[in-house]
Amino acid sequence: MQKTLFITLLFFSSCKDKLDQTKPTIGDVTESVYASGIIKSENQYTVFSTVSGILKKIDVVAGQTISNDQLLFELEDDKAELNTQNARLTYQLSQNANHYIQDKISEMEIKVQLASDKLLVDKSFYDRNNRIKQYNIISEVDFEKVELAYKSSQLNLKTSQKQLSQLKSQLNFDQNKNNILLQIGQKTQNDYQIKSAFSGQLFDVLVKEGTLISPQIPLAIIGQKNAFLLELEVDENDMARIKVNQSVLITLDSYKNQVFEAKVDKIYPIMNERSRTFKIEAHFTNPPQKLYPNLSAEANIIIQTKKNAITIPKNYLLKGDSVQVNKKEKRKVKIGLFDYQKVEILEGLKADEMIYKLKE
Repeated sequence: MQKTLFITLLFFSSCKDKLDQTKPTIGDVTESVYASGIIKSENQYTVFSTVSGILKKIDVVAGQTISNDQLLFELEDDKAELNTQNARLTYQLSQNANHYIQDKISEMEIKVQLASDKLLVDKSFYDRNNRIKQYNIISEVDFEKVELAYKSSQLNLKTSQKQLSQLKSQLNFDQNKNNILLQIGQKTQNDYQIKSAFSGQLFDVLVKEGTLISPQIPLAIIGQKNAFLLELEVDENDMARIKVNQSVLITLDSYKNQVFEAKVDKIYPIMNERSRTFKIEAHFTNPPQKLYPNLSAEANIIIQTKKNAITIPKNYLLKGDSVQVNKKEKRKVKIGLFDYQKVEILEGLKADEMIYKLKE
């Protein structure tokens, strides 16, 4: 009985000390960078209002296809409408007033023409008397009168021209001012009707009728229909290795045990200070049949792939980059590329050598 117990204990002790073992394999090893993110629609954006007010009517429903400049929401615009009507009345009154100014301009243009004609006459009279002055045919007093009349005509023409210019400026200013006020009123009133920026799909409506809306409240989410991209975040420590056109392997919670391929096509060159990550965009090369905005995604961005490399399972690599070549001996190795499962061995281990791993 005691002999049987001893053999049993010896058997369990031997199993406890038994080592897992394997030999290196020759194959491909890929170095990649991990990233996480979400699925977004192309040109996806959140709709906001530029004004505050009560949401009077919602003209769309979530999921529908929308066209460019389609009406989405209507806010109460009673005050804006009154302001527009007031601006329109002011504009119409200014048009009537402008007719009066236009008449004054016509009168002033005649006055300028008369002053110009008089100046020509006075200048001619002045030039003639100035030539004969040396012959003492005209007295000094009479010549001064002629000269004074000529200068007076010059001043009168300049004054008339200035008054004409002021009237034209006033007319132009009043027209522009009142026209701008009317346009501002119309634009403000239009702001109470919120429209789509482009054709696409309305993914969600985030408010209800009767809600008090402000420019800080999101109203809806819009994007292109059946066109999606990946928005990923990469840690700052890995960012220097990311380049446009690198291949990306994508996994989605919505598609278990499936891997999809994508390409990096945009890198945002600024770091998010809070998360210490960089944002990149990628597009599927073989997208799933159905996608929806805000689905979570995990990605491995392929940095480089090496073929015919000597590799070992990653869990056989010990601290200090060493491997267990027998129960008592550890050997230092030089590693190369690695992924989540395999490590490339550059030096220190041959392809036919056995390595071991103690059971935990």
